[in-house]
Amino acid sequence: MRKNKFMLLSLVFAVMLLIAACSSAPTAQPEPEKPAPQEEQKPAETEPENENSTPEMDFDMGGRTIKVVAWWDMEIQDNNPDNIQRLENLEALKKKHNFNIEYVSIDFGEYQEKVVASLMAGEPLGDFVRLGKDYAIPALTKQDLLWPVDDYIKNDKVFNQKTTKEYMQYEGKGYGFTEDQSSFINGIFYNRTLMQELGMKPLQEYVDADEWNWDTFLSVAKEANKDRNNDGKLDTWGLAQTGLLEPILYSNEASLTKEDKQNLEDPKTKEALNFLSKLATEKVGRASEGGDWTEPSTFFRQGNTLMYSGAMYEVEGIMTDMKDYDIGFVPFPKGPSASAYHSGESRYQAITIPKAVENPEQLMYIWEKINEIDSIYEYPGQSTLETHLTDEADINNAREVAEGMLVLDHNTFPSLPFWDFDAELKEGVSVSTLIEKYKAPFQAAIDEVYK
Repeated sequence: MRKNKFMLLSLVFAVMLLIAACSSAPTAQPEPEKPAPQEEQKPAETEPENENSTPEMDFDMGGRTIKVVAWWDMEIQDNNPDNIQRLENLEALKKKHNFNIEYVSIDFGEYQEKVVASLMAGEPLGDFVRLGKDYAIPALTKQDLLWPVDDYIKNDKVFNQKTTKEYMQYEGKGYGFTEDQSSFINGIFYNRTLMQELGMKPLQEYVDADEWNWDTFLSVAKEANKDRNNDGKLDTWGLAQTGLLEPILYSNEASLTKEDKQNLEDPKTKEALNFLSKLATEKVGRASEGGDWTEPSTFFRQGNTLMYSGAMYEVEGIMTDMKDYDIGFVPFPKGPSASAYHSGESRYQAITIPKAVENPEQLMYIWEKINEIDSIYEYPGQSTLETHLTDEADINNAREVAEGMLVLDHNTFPSLPFWDFDAELKEGVSVSTLIEKYKAPFQAAIDEVYK
């Protein structure tokens, strides 16, 4: 039903555009009907029916050019009805408040260095600057280089509340925001065609029965590791990779660091580390053949590997490369201490306003009003999910993990020996030995940033 509604709305929009384009001359507009004497005439609707919407503000920006800085071009494109509404709002705001807008794109490889240097010098490259949490909090916030934005994000129909109130927090204040209500989605892509060939129980049945946990995940992965031609070598695999530390952490609501402390000795973290150690020592995942970080995705696309832990931004490429296979999506399995299914991100980013920029309340008002629209979509990410996922259960799985997205903070600390720790864990070094070896270096890396 949702997909049909979305497609119908899109078709109607396209037809309207075609009709407008083909019109050869303007037509006379009929006079508006006058209300009957007894009928109460409704006032013009100047504000959206949203009690959290910021009341109309009156200010003149004097022809100022607002710069929006990111590592890609954030200019709004007229590629869907929602964005066309945003562009219309922007044009009206530019006229009313007397400003222009410029979108500045800086190459990702040099982005962090350039942007941070400009902030430290008190000469920010833009008014709105997209920053990674890992290098903004606390390194920039504790130097008072960014405006807190808590007072400006009350319109929950525009601003993602979790971004400011949870993910981009420092000492009780929020320093980042976004109008993007969607979340980073990752989980398990799986090959339904191969699953059926192997005569395996459908993975969705585990999810439906609330039995999709680490134990069933391990059992499924092992079951798909088969030598089907009896040559003494595996020719189908259950899991495309061994490097799963981050998804295993967030699937158990665990973390390596917690604010200004190492978190290796937390019971949830120990459970996660022990599970990854088990996957490694029992050689459950498909072994590397010397490829780079894209190797697991390549394995999965060959069609002989059942499961791949990946992100939703990969879905279009997966579907394009695996047209002959039926591909499904389930959450990453739930850990024993988890209360729900989760997706997770360790390099979260959001929009910030540098402290050197004047009138943040006006800038936040403009951003809000640009994005205050009546969306044609029923939920965030609908277009992507319903375009590429063919099963309603897959879509519901993606939406569920998005709602439970967690942010891990270990990348905040440049000296934290994450990869050394991860490598030894996958080599089979005992968890207790690793904790004793790394808890001091972890804390030292944290102290470098916080103290």
